[in-house]
Amino acid sequence: MPVDKKALIRQYKETPRTVGVAVARNKANGKLFLFAGVDIPALVNRHRAQLKLGAHPNRELQADWKALGADQFEFEIVDTLSAPDTPDFDPRADLAALESLWQEKLVPWEPAGYNRPPKAKG
Repeated sequence: MPVDKKALIRQYKETPRTVGVAVARNKANGKLFLFAGVDIPALVNRHRAQLKLGAHPNRELQADWKALGADQFEFEIVDTLSAPDTPDFDPRADLAALESLWQEKLVPWEPAGYNRPPKAKG
């Protein structure tokens, strides 16, 4: 049976995305890399792939991955947003607030974590 590419594309576009916050955790030293996105499972996969390829933009995280090995890291989705069933819903503001809450809770900033601290507003 031939694959209907248009139907697959339509199905993909209509599938709700999981909006949320996740962490990559270094099991050896407890350091965290916190990240958020509108398709968090895809973002987890992207970070994992970048680390495996040696191409992650966070150099310290990449160095620890290379030194310690993939088995010393775990990825976890820590929170998700429930999107309303409205096609024009934009989750970015809610996602930013959720990410900020988790930043306050987990404090993933360098040097205790892998995230760069936010710049002071002023």
